[in-house]
Amino acid sequence: MIRQVRLFTSLVFLALAGTAVADVITLEGGDRIDGEVVASDDQSLFVRVGGQVIQVKRSQVVSHEAAGDEERGQKVRSFLFHTVEDPTELSIERQANRVKPSVIKVQTPKGLGSGVIINEEGYAITNAHVIQGETDLRATIWLPTESGKTRRVTLEDIEIIAVNNHLDLALLRLEHPDGDPFTYSPLESYEGILVGQPVFAIGNPLGLEQTTSDGVVSTTQRNIEALTYIQTNTAINPGNSGGPLFNTKGEVIGITNM
Repeated sequence: MIRQVRLFTSLVFLALAGTAVADVITLEGGDRIDGEVVASDDQSLFVRVGGQVIQVKRSQVVSHEAAGDEERGQKVRSFLFHTVEDPTELSIERQANRVKPSVIKVQTPKGLGSGVIINEEGYAITNAHVIQGETDLRATIWLPTESGKTRRVTLEDIEIIAVNNHLDLALLRLEHPDGDPFTYSPLESYEGILVGQPVFAIGNPLGLEQTTSDGVVSTTQRNIEALTYIQTNTAINPGNSGGPLFNTKGEVIGITNM
């Protein structure tokens, strides 16, 4: 099966969108860890220190200063989406931790898929076939908290803004439960996708929430039914549809499509 990702050039109609440095983790008692957080869950941080990865319980963490999390470049708003000038390139593990809060789960009575929030106002992109013929939509989001954990929230008031069945893309609008700006991911500012470059997808394959898989770009010119796709060997399964494909700069370069 060909795993496909839509070129974001096709998304314009909707729009309608390093250098590793140390994290500083302060523990109870004043101890400090300088390293790179390569993974995390609700209970622990996994920190690379030198040549080894150690597990740190969140209950022991007093503060976590995520050094290098600020974009090196300036964010630019273009209609409904953002791009970043000269974004920071990081490891896939680190970049995935940064962008996960922008990835959502989209559910209907008939199934589920994924999506990505593209601006602070809650506009999100998914596949048209994920919501095809449905008006009863729910979206699960993960809100960052001051403790470094995320808060899982299900939203039921989802507005469908635009649908294009030919491109299999849809634009949704979410309402933040606290009235705050949403965490979002920027789009790639120009089409610089290269064969062989590392990429990663985040979605909800088979209902497994916030799952990350990685691979490389196999080709940038896979033509199917008069549309051009990116092809990647990144693992994509049912439930990933509508979710983002990222480069190692944390930019969305495509929308996964089964």
